[in-house]
Amino acid sequence: MNAHKWQFASRFRRHAFGWRSDAPIQRIKEALSEIKQVACKEPVIAAEGAVTFLEKLSSALEQVDSSSGALGTAVNRAIDTLVPIIAKPVVDRRVRQRWLERLWEALQNDQVPYIELLGEYWGALCVTAELASAWADEFLPTVEQVWSPQASGHGFFKGTSACLASLYAAGRYEQLLGLLERAPFPWWGDRRWGVRALAALGQQTEALRYAEASQGHAPPSDIARTCEEILLSSGMIEEAYRRYAVEANQSTTNLATFRAIARKYPHKPPADILRDLIASTPGAEGKWFAAAKDAGLFDLAIELAMRSSTDPHTLIRAARDYAGTLPDFAVASGLAALRWISLGHGYEITGKDVLDAYHAVMEAASGAGMDEHHVQEQIHEMVSGPEPGNQFVKTILAHRLSD
Repeated sequence: MNAHKWQFASRFRRHAFGWRSDAPIQRIKEALSEIKQVACKEPVIAAEGAVTFLEKLSSALEQVDSSSGALGTAVNRAIDTLVPIIAKPVVDRRVRQRWLERLWEALQNDQVPYIELLGEYWGALCVTAELASAWADEFLPTVEQVWSPQASGHGFFKGTSACLASLYAAGRYEQLLGLLERAPFPWWGDRRWGVRALAALGQQTEALRYAEASQGHAPPSDIARTCEEILLSSGMIEEAYRRYAVEANQSTTNLATFRAIARKYPHKPPADILRDLIASTPGAEGKWFAAAKDAGLFDLAIELAMRSSTDPHTLIRAARDYAGTLPDFAVASGLAALRWISLGHGYEITGKDVLDAYHAVMEAASGAGMDEHHVQEQIHEMVSGPEPGNQFVKTILAHRLSD
């Protein structure tokens, strides 16, 4: 194999980084970029570089404060990126075996730990069922020992996930299921291999039952995603949607959740998806305003904004963005923003937010040919109560509402 001088190698020496996580995160990104660039032309050399990087990673990061989770996320993304690079090249079995031996040693030396996710990919790293089976045989005695009823301690072995992944990649499904029956704890990280094994055996119904029996030992969304994948891969799209779509596609925002489901189920009308999502959060209908707007369901968006608290900033943006194109919608959005501000809702609301909402409403009202004086009267009436939020809005708009 040709020698290659990797720039990242000297940057990831033992204890290369202090306690701050920003520098190592940047160095990880640079290393990935370097390896991916080489992979375009020299996949074997890139794979060798990826193994070298993973060998060096943990010891370089041992002194870094990882409490924010950002560093762990960066490392996991690096593993997600590097595994296909290591698995891709066609090499002699001895070469791949040596790579695996080096990675296994790195896993064993992973003290913090940082690279434990590698075990989940062990079957993919083996590439062939034959090599996966050999590694499964290597791991099995220890897993059986720590999972024995007579074992002392907590039954922990760094190669457990690698063993399960290897059994699955080798097609030894029944043996995998039998081994899981001996597990002392029903961890979802282990049991999902059993779900996959049952699905691979064509036992989809049993796979779903096996997954749902893990409730209470894993985030519900993780179990739902696995079950959804089984049904989708079996062509049971409607059942997948009905049973798991809402839970399986929860994202960082309601709009992102809606978009994720709409992408996965393009045959479903957006209005139907949105109605199901709204029904899943009773009392918080306003949180789906942005999703309804994104789907072009403007009447529904306003209805939602009137039913329950909606982020005033989101409403103000809608009023401003649509003042020229959909003035009726913009007016309603701006008025809703002022209403929720007057009722004390919204995070870090300032006088500028109130003015932005007011100006967007008045601009849109003018574009729609509305009686601007009548709109001002609506606002005045809306904020006439004694609530502190009302007083705040009245103070900001005092001169404008008295015109």
